[in-house]
Amino acid sequence: MKTGLKALLSVLFCLTCLVLGVVIGSAGLSLSDTLAILMNRLFGYALPERIPNIAVSILTTIRLPRVAAAFLVGAALSVSGAVMQSVLRNPLASSYTLGVSAGASLAAAAVILSGAALPLLPSLTRPAAGFAGGLLTVFLAMGLAARFDRNMENVTIILTGMVLGLFVNAFLTILTALSGDHLRLLVFWQMGSFGDMKWRACGMVGAVLLAGLIALMCFAREMDLMTFGEEQALSAGVELKRVKTILLIVSTLLTGAAVSFAGIIGFVDLIVPHVTRRLFGSRHRVCLPMNAVLGGGFMVLADLIARTVMSPRELPVGAITALVGAPFFAWIYFRRRGGGAHD
Repeated sequence: MKTGLKALLSVLFCLTCLVLGVVIGSAGLSLSDTLAILMNRLFGYALPERIPNIAVSILTTIRLPRVAAAFLVGAALSVSGAVMQSVLRNPLASSYTLGVSAGASLAAAAVILSGAALPLLPSLTRPAAGFAGGLLTVFLAMGLAARFDRNMENVTIILTGMVLGLFVNAFLTILTALSGDHLRLLVFWQMGSFGDMKWRACGMVGAVLLAGLIALMCFAREMDLMTFGEEQALSAGVELKRVKTILLIVSTLLTGAAVSFAGIIGFVDLIVPHVTRRLFGSRHRVCLPMNAVLGGGFMVLADLIARTVMSPRELPVGAITALVGAPFFAWIYFRRRGGGAHD
């Protein structure tokens, strides 16, 4: 199948997930009613009398921002995972397994509990804290890995990141236990949720995603060369240390922004990059944007399952992604140990 056709089918999959996410819910909205409300809000068309005001409010203030947030967070996490797997040349690498998500969550939780705010841009406090916490965690993981293993084997980095992530999660659990009035919010947020997402949060995550994707596309050639090995990349003139640092910072920024608003949602950044590489190969100029498309669609679908499978109760979206991701992680690991083909 040609790449263009695969891309078209991927976009159609994503659009289908978006439509289902908007239409399906505890308050049923037909596709025609949804389109009528959108036409009314966007272009001023008259709203049919059969549509109550409560349906308009549900769609515009709850469901649309939730679906948009799920798409943007899924896209950001998937792109971040694809970059980390390329930089570390390991299919088990991701912001979740390296402890970046845990570090970002701990920093964001500290901001929530303390009420701290940046003096000029208070709305950026939580994303900035998430980015700083995630960045500190990933560099700490790499520093510890270098101390334990001079050769900096990728497996050592992954295992160090996972252990560090568990250690950071212990602190997060302690904070949660001491959170008092914020207990329910933090517990549910740790498992991932889009229930409280508003348009402002969508705008901030979207801006980070767009800026990060543009920055990463500028290094698509370098990432392509790095997939063949560090020696080949160096011989081709790639400033390996500088490029690696930039790529890790940008991917951590994407994860920090996503986690700061939606909580810890694991395995998306592990699953989607694998599927994308299987479909489109390893050329990052194609792979990165398609990671965003497929990751966004997958997250919308996971959130749809989380809020409808036990309706009116809502499950944490992180639980849904873990049900898929944990077996997937085990399959990759044991397949590699068994001498299967490498990605």
